[in-house]
Amino acid sequence: MRILTILTISTISTISTVAAQAPSVAIRAGAPDTSPFRPLALSTPNAFRSASGMPGPMYWQQKADYNIRVSLDTATHTIRGEETLSYRNNSPDTLRYLWIQVDRNIGGADTRFAPLNAPNAAVNAGVTIERVNVLRGARAGARPTPAPLTWRMNSTMMRVNLDQPLPPHGSVSLDLAWHHVVPRQGRTGRTLQPAGWLYQVAEWYPRMAVYDDVRGWNTDQYVGGGEFYLEYGDFDVAITTPAGYTVTATGLLRNAAEVLPATIRGRLAAAAHADTIVRIIRPDEVGTPALLPANTGATRTWRWHADNVRDFAWATAPNYLWDATSWDGILTEAFYPPDKIGAWSTAADMTRHAVMIHSRWFHYPYPKAVSAQGPVGGMEYPMMTFDDASNEKELYYTIAHEQGHEWYPMIVGSQERLYPWMDEGFNTFIDWFSFRDRYPTDTTRIQSLEFGAMSAWQQYLGLRVREPAIMEAPDRSVNTGWSAYGKPAVGLHFLREQVVDSTAFDAAFAEFTRRWAFRHPTPADFFRAMNDGLGEDLSWFWRGWFQRSDHLDQAIDSVLITETNGQAATRVFLSSRREMIAPVELRVTGADGASRTVKLPVEAWLRGSTYVWRTTSPVSAKPVRVEIDPRAVYPDADRSNNVWSAS
Repeated sequence: MRILTILTISTISTISTVAAQAPSVAIRAGAPDTSPFRPLALSTPNAFRSASGMPGPMYWQQKADYNIRVSLDTATHTIRGEETLSYRNNSPDTLRYLWIQVDRNIGGADTRFAPLNAPNAAVNAGVTIERVNVLRGARAGARPTPAPLTWRMNSTMMRVNLDQPLPPHGSVSLDLAWHHVVPRQGRTGRTLQPAGWLYQVAEWYPRMAVYDDVRGWNTDQYVGGGEFYLEYGDFDVAITTPAGYTVTATGLLRNAAEVLPATIRGRLAAAAHADTIVRIIRPDEVGTPALLPANTGATRTWRWHADNVRDFAWATAPNYLWDATSWDGILTEAFYPPDKIGAWSTAADMTRHAVMIHSRWFHYPYPKAVSAQGPVGGMEYPMMTFDDASNEKELYYTIAHEQGHEWYPMIVGSQERLYPWMDEGFNTFIDWFSFRDRYPTDTTRIQSLEFGAMSAWQQYLGLRVREPAIMEAPDRSVNTGWSAYGKPAVGLHFLREQVVDSTAFDAAFAEFTRRWAFRHPTPADFFRAMNDGLGEDLSWFWRGWFQRSDHLDQAIDSVLITETNGQAATRVFLSSRREMIAPVELRVTGADGASRTVKLPVEAWLRGSTYVWRTTSPVSAKPVRVEIDPRAVYPDADRSNNVWSAS
């Protein structure tokens, strides 16, 4: 989800490192290990999750398949749905009840959290559950017999009591019916167009909560801040709308011949092999019979299918324009009303570009990618995103960010309600690559994205408020924009550019993505996978940057220069004055005007918080100025102690 534009660090070329021998430090036997280099305390590896950050040999996760039939009443804005939910228990546990998420109940009569989410509460009346049945006794060619189950609502979570225990590797099918109103705003919403209402529909059906090896049932309530944690499965969804409405959705359209005329189908076929934009629905065709197949009645039912996705969303409007192009066999589409034609006329290509660039981490696995305009400023779902922006570059940044969520968390299925940084932080990190590739000459924006992060850090420190830790849950965070988006993105760029080799980082990050594609990683899995891929223990970095709210303050305490036989021996006394450690970048300027940059590895601090760097030079070139972090790319909390000058 897009909240704000986060500034990230620049890439810089690798600088040669010079290390000096650190003074020895006596460590009292039996004393607790307080070194920043001590191993990170993580959950114990087991058969489900290995010490290397890979899924273990006995890793498992549940599967939830959905067959949904839904209709939209545009007069009352009501969605009425029925679904068959097929759930397979791949865990080693016997389950006697199931937990189901009913997110649209936020703000309804059954929720405890309306005061925390006033905008949604004002427009959302909650969900009415009409029935919950179990389907038993199905045989080949026969219809199963429904039997009612007892259930109770706990705010946005619903517990369904099974009539029979669900054993390991067993399956159960539920039959549910419900209805609710589409609100005006939130992560799902509607807005009035000249021809009727435009709808962006998400969080709209009862969906399985995750049961995993880490927490059992994940029953974290939806209160508006955190996002989602969902099981993967296959979807068959039939959406019935007024005949004049165009629908786009997760998945592939299975009945194109029933809902689209031959001219539209022909343009789609051409777009599937085009690398330029094909106009599928054109402005002069909106609202005309040219968009309808022959003998269309008062409604059209659009049938969609998607494999191995964790959610399903859709959008519909009576005046959607429709553009499409493709990349590597993937159809990339844009849907928008005529009054947005300016910025949105290239949105299909923006989507194509974002998918292409983000595929550096893991090749896009789905057959299509959609960007749909509407009242939701930025939100992501499998194969489609909801977007809006006022100008071309802001629209591209929004589309690229939301499409980036197809990787994190749609492919890498993290627990967003607890760890939003594993989708928002990762995604903000990869945004830099796509924008730089799209607009390489936009030096103002690129420099803002590259160099502004350290300035943002300084401004945040100046606020003198409690800085949230990255690991803090979003509903408790005082600044989710910083803890979920900015700080993890800055940290990953800092790690990539200042601590390790960037090529090695990219390979490790891509390998983590591959290992956990369509699975459920935890923070420990990420830390271990990166250590494993980079070949070094980065406990000091994960602890200081991610697990705690440490600050960096590198300082030059003094400089001592002695002259002997025409040679100047220089000792620079350095200290790390706060909790965070990092490599040290020094620029040394000599009396002859020449300067050089040296980079001390983080191991300079292995034996304590002080370090002496030594160098020799001709007296004519002896140092007259030494500066820490001369390019201001480190998150140093106090730069007043970063410079020594002989004058």
